[in-house]
Amino acid sequence: MAPEAPVAADRSFVVYVTLLLVQTGAASVLFWMIFPLFQKLVMRSGEAQELDIFVVIGVVSAATVMQMCYWARYRYVAVWRPFHSCFVGHLLMFASRASFFFGGALFSVIFFRHVPQLEVLPPLGQGVAKTLGVMAVLFALFCYSLELERLGKVIEEQRHERNAE
Repeated sequence: MAPEAPVAADRSFVVYVTLLLVQTGAASVLFWMIFPLFQKLVMRSGEAQELDIFVVIGVVSAATVMQMCYWARYRYVAVWRPFHSCFVGHLLMFASRASFFFGGALFSVIFFRHVPQLEVLPPLGQGVAKTLGVMAVLFALFCYSLELERLGKVIEEQRHERNAE
């Protein structure tokens, strides 16, 4: 029975790292695809923006992959603790917060600047669909930031335990 425990731990490590890397890759694709749209919204606020179908498919796919990886990890795989380092933990928690800066900026530009300046709002169904799409992307980015924060806290954790004693 003892030899099985390291194999299970190794498998858990591989699954955790794979899920985190896939989630990071999907987040990178999401940023890469959305950033040009973000720039257009800033430069042409209030003008209706046409989205290429490939961009829509790419954004929806990346957000879906991020959610699948996040919830699979959250439900079935423990956060892996590679080592203990207060500094690295802080860096990961900073990256967690920084990764959501873009989501907050995107939300602000769309809902506080772009939409109020539109001359004509889209039809109700289209408006609801677009709003749900933006919220799904923001939620995927939020979950990714939580994942980075959890890893940062786990890496930093032992240091806090020593300070508490």
